[in-house]
Amino acid sequence: MSDDTIRSDWATKDFYAELGVAKTASADEIKKAYRKLARANHPDSNPDDTAKHEKFKAVAEAYDVLGDADKRKKYDEARELFSRGGFPAGGGGFGGGGVNMEDLFRERGGGGGFGDLFGDLFGGGGGFGGRRAPRATRGADQETSTTIGFTDALEGVTVSLRLASDAACPTCNGTGGKPGTRPHVCATCEGTGFVTASVGGAFSMNETCPACGGRQLVYDEPCPTCHGSGRGRSTRKIQAKLPAGVKDGQRIRLRGKGAPGENGGPAGDLYVTVKVAPHRVFGRKGNHLTVDVPVSFPELALGAEISVPTLDGPPVTLRVPAGTPDGRTFRVRGKGATLADGTKGDLLATVQVQVPSHLDPAAREALEAYAAATAGTRLRAGLFEAGN
Repeated sequence: MSDDTIRSDWATKDFYAELGVAKTASADEIKKAYRKLARANHPDSNPDDTAKHEKFKAVAEAYDVLGDADKRKKYDEARELFSRGGFPAGGGGFGGGGVNMEDLFRERGGGGGFGDLFGDLFGGGGGFGGRRAPRATRGADQETSTTIGFTDALEGVTVSLRLASDAACPTCNGTGGKPGTRPHVCATCEGTGFVTASVGGAFSMNETCPACGGRQLVYDEPCPTCHGSGRGRSTRKIQAKLPAGVKDGQRIRLRGKGAPGENGGPAGDLYVTVKVAPHRVFGRKGNHLTVDVPVSFPELALGAEISVPTLDGPPVTLRVPAGTPDGRTFRVRGKGATLADGTKGDLLATVQVQVPSHLDPAAREALEAYAAATAGTRLRAGLFEAGN
């Protein structure tokens, strides 16, 4: 089926309403409406919004028709015929009887008229009465997860993923029949792959044949592996490149890495949820690295120069001013991780006082002397002031 084919069910869809434009809208107005709706509903901007995904598909389908002058003209003619309740024949209309659209589509002649109009509009190169090539179908989207290291998340990494997906049955190669047996034309649809169903009133539309599943052929002996469905499960291994800067819990979309399509259709997308293993020393805050630096009370009270590690380079010296409070964070510029654009983030070093669990006699004597010297300091006086 070619790219410019229009399906028969499109004749009952209001593409103008889908784009929110009038039937008299100009080509520029149609393009403008499409771009606005496509931006608002694009799956990349709304990765978890299924409703917007469906809206995006509907908008794209509408613009595919209305954005093409020739398709739009044929679509308008088809809609006009449907709105009148039937197809005029010599001015006599339906003559009071129901009309099967399938019969009309079979009457394709060389002199134009409704057979040619709907043959072109609905893509029936050989007419609806003949055998049609199976429709190309997009593969299903898939979900998986992977765990990567802390450094890999910062720098980007290629991971190996093993995926299981629906595929053609390996025993019958998707035919649904027992190997070695011969198929015959489906008696239900007479080899067309579809059956005609009434949609009310004078109209009837085509549906996939329930007996052959649209394959047009059936086997008297079904495949013992897939029991006639033609489908099975396959396992494959792919290499997926995760971008630099990926965060723990982030969901990455990899286009075309999902389940394979059918009959030449494109593959679906793969969504990978990334889990990042914690680092023993460093943490992460946005585009910056964090590190907790143990310090002693004298270092904060008197001031000190302390050594702080970096992720991928030598340690840096951090100057702690006298009187620094516990929990203060110092920013060491350019010593964080390398970002996707090649620049460096910062290292955020937070000082934390460590209280010793054991004191030797000299240390205890010094602390007791300090406690005696500062005994008059009322550290908690503010807790008891009236009016709090």
